[in-house]
Amino acid sequence: MKLLSKLFCLSAVLSISASQAAAEAPFPLAGSWTLVAADLLHPDGSRTHDYGEAPKGLLLIDSHGRYSAQIYKSERPLFASGDKKTGTAAEFEAAVMGTSAHFGTLAIDTMTHTLVYSIESSAYKNWEGTQQKRMYELHGDELSYQVPPRPDGLIPISVWRRIK
Repeated sequence: MKLLSKLFCLSAVLSISASQAAAEAPFPLAGSWTLVAADLLHPDGSRTHDYGEAPKGLLLIDSHGRYSAQIYKSERPLFASGDKKTGTAAEFEAAVMGTSAHFGTLAIDTMTHTLVYSIESSAYKNWEGTQQKRMYELHGDELSYQVPPRPDGLIPISVWRRIK
């Protein structure tokens, strides 16, 4: 009976230790990622650049799945006045249309290759408080995913490389 009791206790300790180890395991995509491409997938399968020829971006993911993502079109014009408050309509449009930024939490479904972004705040206010599922592929240090289709049917694709 004592042996059975000891085995039960050992089993409970091992179970708790395994649970704690799983809970403390770092988020699989944790790290810093630099943008490689921000393209659009067309219905015919062709791709074009969505944020210009040389987009810039940074995706930061911590060990708990909290993230911050920014994408910028490099060709955004400077504000002629040098004052953001006195920009022209065209300058404001270029600034908004040339930027994608949001943060929140990220979950991964490895079985369906789906990322689930729970967006806490975004430069595009309509995304705040939403969840977005994105099909992803991970090949070594390269992560790519498809953003939900736009109303025109085009599908944005983001490609990131882990910064070492």
